[in-house]
Amino acid sequence: MKHLIIGTAGHVDHGKTTLIRALTGTDTDRLKEEQERGMTIDLGFASLVLPDGTSAGIIDVPGHEKFLKNMLSGAVGIDVVLLVIAADEGIMPQTREHLEILQLLGLTTGVIALTKVDMVDREWLDAVREDISTELAKTFLLDAQVVQIDSIKSKGIGELKRALQSVATRATSRNANLPFRLPIDRVFVKIGFGTVVTGTVTAGTIRVGDSVETQPGGLAARVRGIHVHGKKQESAVAGTRAAINVSGIDHEQVERGLELVAPSSLHATTVFDASLRVLKSHSRELKHRERVRLHIGASEIIGRVSILTADAVEPGDDCYIQFRGEQEFACLRGDRFVIRTYSPMKTLGGGIVLDSRPPRHKRGDSEVIIRLRKRETGDPSDLIASFLQTAPFGATIIDIASAVNLTVDQTEHILSELAQDGPLSKLSPSRVIHKSNYARLTDNVVQILDKYHHSNPLKAGIPREELRTTISRQLETKTLLNFLTKWESEGLIRTDNAVITLSEFEV
Repeated sequence: MKHLIIGTAGHVDHGKTTLIRALTGTDTDRLKEEQERGMTIDLGFASLVLPDGTSAGIIDVPGHEKFLKNMLSGAVGIDVVLLVIAADEGIMPQTREHLEILQLLGLTTGVIALTKVDMVDREWLDAVREDISTELAKTFLLDAQVVQIDSIKSKGIGELKRALQSVATRATSRNANLPFRLPIDRVFVKIGFGTVVTGTVTAGTIRVGDSVETQPGGLAARVRGIHVHGKKQESAVAGTRAAINVSGIDHEQVERGLELVAPSSLHATTVFDASLRVLKSHSRELKHRERVRLHIGASEIIGRVSILTADAVEPGDDCYIQFRGEQEFACLRGDRFVIRTYSPMKTLGGGIVLDSRPPRHKRGDSEVIIRLRKRETGDPSDLIASFLQTAPFGATIIDIASAVNLTVDQTEHILSELAQDGPLSKLSPSRVIHKSNYARLTDNVVQILDKYHHSNPLKAGIPREELRTTISRQLETKTLLNFLTKWESEGLIRTDNAVITLSEFEV
């Protein structure tokens, strides 16, 4: 069975929640304040089985600009957009902003629901439809079906279900073979069960009994129970909404914005490299080192944008950036994001993460730009080779798979090809290094040992720990042992009781 997430979008008071109630029978305004005010404030959820059996989760987002942060926390999991436009008002400011955000997040398909058609005459309705056609002509919804809806009388609901089924067949399924990921958008306590987190499974599969962890934070937990669309299940796959009961974590330790992930599959970061597009509709240029609000996954992170190719970027232009956050967050290569101005809050642009753990770059460095361009457009082999060029001590297969967002099996297959007369060298069954970095490190170690022998001609050699700290305090002992084994097999060094000596040296 195919699984996907349908997300609403549109201006406040255009009838999104009423439409979802007519479509599914579920009132997605679960908060008392929402019911009293008659306005969606936070994310709401419902489920729908389409006529062909496709299982769809529905995320109902708030339309008011004051709650755009909440809209963005739910938009990460959307596969198909249901753009809601009221016939009595037509396209409004939040209609445009929601649409821009969805384009930045990579959405490619959707349906337009023209609601409140009972409130206007035919002439007005025709004018609104023509306006919609003109406005959407340069967006991914230019060919989207427009369905006229009277939600109160449920007119057009059957046609809307068929339209959603049609676009569902074109939506790309999420990868259930990748490590499990769930950006957390809600946390609560259920009496007798404990902590429950909810979100959209964006990758992988989770099963009852599996070990998981939160990122950032690395809090370990075990899955006690899973509910999908309100029904108890033994597992949940990519493309479904899930409520996961976890043991080992108190609900006060978890909040919206964290991610629940497979252990060791993702590492928190404060920095990433990315390609970025500034919206053409933005009122001014993006400046180097400008303070912004980053929306990635279900989180909002404040940080600064370092433009790697210029001092400023004009509206409508693309660039490469390095974002530095003021706190840790979770991300992987390929993740989409949106940035908004710090104050006043306006959507500025968005893009795609190219490297989730990069070094600090020198601005204008042509080699950095070439490497980022490869990461943006290259094939998996180029991605892996490019990543390893920035790893001075190599990396494990699991770390490489995480960095380039591939499965471990896919990564191992590519590595085996690259190690055969290619740019990579194996340090151990689970660790590889780029040959250029290996040669550079080998030369450095020879110089260190040669200098040590000249300064200490009566000593048998340098203690292993002293060698490690001389090379780099970031070099782990376990990794150094991999290097020492390889250097000794190549006849470069001798080791004796944790003392390292150049092979030709004699006291």
